[in-house]
Amino acid sequence: MTRRLEDRIAIVTGAAKGMGADICRAFAREGAHLALAARERAPLEVLSREVETLGRQALVEPTDVTDEDAVQRLVDRTRAAFGGRIDILVNAAGVTGPIETPVWEIKAEDWDHVMAANVRGTFLPIKHVLPTMIAQRYGKIVNISGTSGLRGYKHRASYASSKWALRGLTRTVALEVGPYNINVNALHPGIVAGDRMDRLCREKARRRGSTPEQVREEYVQEMALRRVTTADDIANAVVFLASDASKNMTGQSVTVDGGWDV
Repeated sequence: MTRRLEDRIAIVTGAAKGMGADICRAFAREGAHLALAARERAPLEVLSREVETLGRQALVEPTDVTDEDAVQRLVDRTRAAFGGRIDILVNAAGVTGPIETPVWEIKAEDWDHVMAANVRGTFLPIKHVLPTMIAQRYGKIVNISGTSGLRGYKHRASYASSKWALRGLTRTVALEVGPYNINVNALHPGIVAGDRMDRLCREKARRRGSTPEQVREEYVQEMALRRVTTADDIANAVVFLASDASKNMTGQSVTVDGGWDV
């Protein structure tokens, strides 16, 4: 059986845990070699061993995606480790920012932190991988956005604004690099089961005086399918967008949210 990403070279930011780590595992199962980027080395080392047990190569590169010099090193070391190619970039790094906070209570420094991590931290990897992708006339870029970039999200102004910004970035870059056979798409997860969802439910419950279970059930009842998205659901969609099965898709917003945004 042919694997969809056989011998492709992929950089994944935010690879240490959650969706990012599951995307890396899915990529390795589909035959890709990986450059693993996140702030902390230890979880990347654990993940690299998982990738290697699947017969794929893994480069561990601790990276702050808001630091341009660090991003340039990530790209340079990926090229050096894998024969000069970079076929795929997945921008999965990001932060949630203030939760259940009206816009007039958001601290300016918290706003700036969200914008730096989610927008600048997506822009910089794109900027630095594109010269390689343009030269090889091939590339797949997948930006992990969110359904809060498709509609308003009460009491999450900084997060929602950053995700709307990613839609604009995705579409604009797609127009600029399409002539070089580079696809640029955004994946919009809804609420995804895991530590981040648990923290979100706990914080919302604390501020509302309810329980995390009640908050979770509110989310579920807003979904057409009445089930929470899993990290595997997201990883499967990213594999599709990173493969040649999606070769004529670019500038698109692909939503995986159980029907929350319907």
